[in-house]
Amino acid sequence: MSRDTSSGWTPVDRFREETPAASVELSYAGVKSFLKSDIRDVTDVADRDVAVLGVPYDGAVSNRPGARYGPEAIREASAWLAYLSGYKGGLTNMRTEKQVDYSALSVADCGDVPVFPMDRAETAASIRAHVATVASQGTMPVLLGGDHYCTYPAFCGVAEGGDYDSLGLVQIDAHTDTSEESAVFGEHFHGSSTHHITASKYTDYDHVGQVGIRGYEAPDFFEFADEAGITLRTMVNVEEQGIRSAVRDAIDAAAADTDGVYVTFDIDALDPSIAPGTGTPEPGGLSAHQALTVMEELGTSEDVVAADLMEVAPTHDPTGNTGRMGAYLLVTLLERLFAE
Repeated sequence: MSRDTSSGWTPVDRFREETPAASVELSYAGVKSFLKSDIRDVTDVADRDVAVLGVPYDGAVSNRPGARYGPEAIREASAWLAYLSGYKGGLTNMRTEKQVDYSALSVADCGDVPVFPMDRAETAASIRAHVATVASQGTMPVLLGGDHYCTYPAFCGVAEGGDYDSLGLVQIDAHTDTSEESAVFGEHFHGSSTHHITASKYTDYDHVGQVGIRGYEAPDFFEFADEAGITLRTMVNVEEQGIRSAVRDAIDAAAADTDGVYVTFDIDALDPSIAPGTGTPEPGGLSAHQALTVMEELGTSEDVVAADLMEVAPTHDPTGNTGRMGAYLLVTLLERLFAE
């Protein structure tokens, strides 16, 4: 049977016209991009607010692997929010009581950067180059990790691509990642990323604000932190001071006399009862409410130029809650920055 398509009108055009709901894609349907955004090459994001890059690498962990599957889990979980927005024609965030217009947030998903499981240095070079390419176009890079070592090359890539002389770091984490060297893991592993960032030419410990720290650190760590100038807010400080005030202190330290702020959020900052899917869980962490408040507060800062969400290891969480929490955290930050 032949049909005339010379007019340009096709059966699917007619179906779409007669069925407006066909424009709403179910959360579990379609390509799994972050917030169901367009897929773009990293060289073609100049017209977007945000470019998302996955880093499926966990070759620098010191405990449980699995963060290589984090980008996939976060993307999949983010689809629910994109679906809700399309289904309802916009959203009201019931926490913030703000109207959220995701159409005002232009996102491109650039897929996963090439990683090399047996070559940490080549993986770092790949991350650095891809992030720098995004930043050079004036677009905000957002990384989906991956282990926390990946933050180090990403931070340098933002500084180089964005032509920033200096950047501050806000680190939401259970651990400080300030180890210079490990007898087992050497100088380059996920417990050393903040050390390497501060050893770069783009920042120092005076411009690092850490929130949520707990567990165990090296002997005399508090003396080191005080001498180095880290703005340190442990979980004890958070409980005494309040989460918004603690985050504001971290932002102030990171933004003082710098060209911008890089936000890194290790999912193990949350209590493992909420986010068990991570490599190095520590009891006594942030609640879901506190973690969302962190992103709400960070989203009010005009200094934030890049962000990542690291260490989601979904294989350790059959409920899927850890990936879901990671997606909600990133979306909360981005909607405060661009969509309210």
